[in-house]
Amino acid sequence: MKKLSENYMENVRQLDQLLGVGRSVDMVSRDYVIGGRRARLWVVDGYGKDETLERMGAFWLSQGLESLENLKNMQEFSDRFITFSETDVADDVDELVTAVFMGKTLLLVEGLQGAAQIDAKDYPGRGVEEPPDGKVLRGSHDGFVEAVVPNMALLRRRIRDTHLTMEGHKVGARSHTDAVLCYLDDKVNLELLEEIRRKLREIDVNSLSMAQESVAEAIRPKQWYNPFPKVRYTERPDSAAASIMEGNIVLMVDNSPSVMILPTTFFDFTQEANEFYFPPLIGTYLRLLRIVVFLISLLITPTWYLMVKETGRLPESLSFLTSPEPASLDLLWQLLVVEFLIDVLKLASLNTPDSLSNSFSMLGALILGDFAVQAGWLGPEVLVYMAFVSVASFAQPSYELGYAFKLLRVVLLILTAAFDIWGYALGIAGILLLLATTKPMVGKGYLYPLFPFNAQALRRLLLREPISRSNT
Repeated sequence: MKKLSENYMENVRQLDQLLGVGRSVDMVSRDYVIGGRRARLWVVDGYGKDETLERMGAFWLSQGLESLENLKNMQEFSDRFITFSETDVADDVDELVTAVFMGKTLLLVEGLQGAAQIDAKDYPGRGVEEPPDGKVLRGSHDGFVEAVVPNMALLRRRIRDTHLTMEGHKVGARSHTDAVLCYLDDKVNLELLEEIRRKLREIDVNSLSMAQESVAEAIRPKQWYNPFPKVRYTERPDSAAASIMEGNIVLMVDNSPSVMILPTTFFDFTQEANEFYFPPLIGTYLRLLRIVVFLISLLITPTWYLMVKETGRLPESLSFLTSPEPASLDLLWQLLVVEFLIDVLKLASLNTPDSLSNSFSMLGALILGDFAVQAGWLGPEVLVYMAFVSVASFAQPSYELGYAFKLLRVVLLILTAAFDIWGYALGIAGILLLLATTKPMVGKGYLYPLFPFNAQALRRLLLREPISRSNT
């Protein structure tokens, strides 16, 4: 830990070199004479608030020779001559350099021990418009942005409670990325909180280039073979605030508009913000409908393939399900090809400019639908079932869980094709085993409140209860 020396010019040369003055065009430095003493200011271009810095600079330059005579250190200077409220004084070189790269303004004055870190920054960023993956018919239409400071303000606006705690951390040996734990200190599980703190302290990476995903991969259990998501994300401040009120912990990472809600269980993914902006009965219907549709999307194509693989497995009244039209490709290959082509369309539409996206979607649907059937490559039944699967994947808000179910559906389909009904049963048992052995990032268990069983918590997850004192 290197400290500032008592030699002003030596400190200036050292900080100039570390901050890249003259090497990086975005590093701005400015010399002053304040009360007869030399002073130097450093700030990253695009971070500093010009009006605030100009106003403070004009005040400093107006000071006479006698104004700094009795000052002994930078803390006394800060108390008398720095009007900005968020100001710290430090003498550790690494801390000062990191503060400048975080957006703070650094001020060094000759003859005064230490340097002032003035948090007069203004990050470039977008407005708090509604996130595209969490739209609601009613309710607030604001969303988190890429900077943690306005995100904390969005939560503070909804929870005006003295127990709301915003706990800051630095993650990444080189990036020093800001991470903030948000929780109610009188409701949070203290053991869970300490476990998350420990995991954040033990992260050993240089940079969090992918923001919250980098943090999630660094602290979650190493189960590469398990596709089930260990973290629940949201870009909605109201959803995050409701989770905090229930005793959960929200983890924010700088440069990401998504926040992580911890702990996360499988049943947490059954909830969506829209349900809480409708009356309880309608909200319950929407939640149960989502659960049923999502389970059907996992089983529909393997179950249908099992039925049509051999004749006579269904009664006569359901025989229309077991007679797919003949096509050039085998039925198994038809299902697999359409599964992968749907993902290709999703990737293509994601990278298509907005002005062309609508026409591209229509063109893709025509090519994969009508043309493929007319050419005899695919049967119409395959397209009907896969269209239902594709629509059902958007019926719940977690993309990660949607892709987990997709991979499991493909594996179940292949097992059914290889071992018939025994493969189907083996696949179902394997999915249940995978769910039971999924390690949560933190918390009681991935299948809580089913295992360990908690009837009240399970009922609240499956049914939309009316808002009460204990149910926020």
